[in-house]
Amino acid sequence: MRAAFLLAVATAPALLFACSSEPVEAPAPETPAPPAEARLTEQEIAEGWKLLFDGVSPAGWCGIHSDTFPVVGWVIGDGALVSTGQEGRDIITVEQYGDFDLRWEWRLDTKGGNSGVKYFVQEQGDDAQKHGVGLEYQILDDANHEWMLDGRMKPNDFHTVGALYELYPPSPEKVSRPVGEWNTSRIVSRSGHIEHWLNGALILEVDKDSEDFRERVAASKFKDVEWFGRNETGHILLQDHGSVVHFRNLRIRDLSDGE
Repeated sequence: MRAAFLLAVATAPALLFACSSEPVEAPAPETPAPPAEARLTEQEIAEGWKLLFDGVSPAGWCGIHSDTFPVVGWVIGDGALVSTGQEGRDIITVEQYGDFDLRWEWRLDTKGGNSGVKYFVQEQGDDAQKHGVGLEYQILDDANHEWMLDGRMKPNDFHTVGALYELYPPSPEKVSRPVGEWNTSRIVSRSGHIEHWLNGALILEVDKDSEDFRERVAASKFKDVEWFGRNETGHILLQDHGSVVHFRNLRIRDLSDGE
């Protein structure tokens, strides 16, 4: 009898039982909360920070080689720009930036996932090209990526999280949080000097006007892109690389005045 009673309860409609003998139906679920709108503090505004994403709309963003925001591959949810893993196209800021301090939060939800934030991006092609070229802050699940598992990538090489992709590796002291957890990142570009930060720590410094930088580009997959790393301004790009990744709290400060 006890087993039969438990089965009946488990398979019955969702009910709330009051003190009376008559069951009371559960109330309808609450309307979901609206998306979280991104905001700057008064201090951030005074310091010159600007939001790149307001948390609720794609304003200020469009698809690479497109005048509109993609209808496939990207959604907005819970205050984040989300790459759904459907292989749509990269998205870029409408505005271009030169000397800047860029900060954001990101979360990979795909085991072995791959994405990135590119900067100094120039559109060089037509709307058939879904991906853009520029310097890249690599976003990766290092431990579970297929290249790491099959030996094509080594720990902390220039393909791992935080790297200046294909050119410079990050510090081996970097600390990246695992799939499903939020990380904070930062890119600083000032008069050719570039910094990558991860979870509050400086993990890479580069002078893109140096001979070493030019030599690394010449030895890389970008050797035939004549302008690569040489342009002084460009778009900020969020990469669609077939992984589910969330981006939020994207904000930027112009450093061209020397501050």
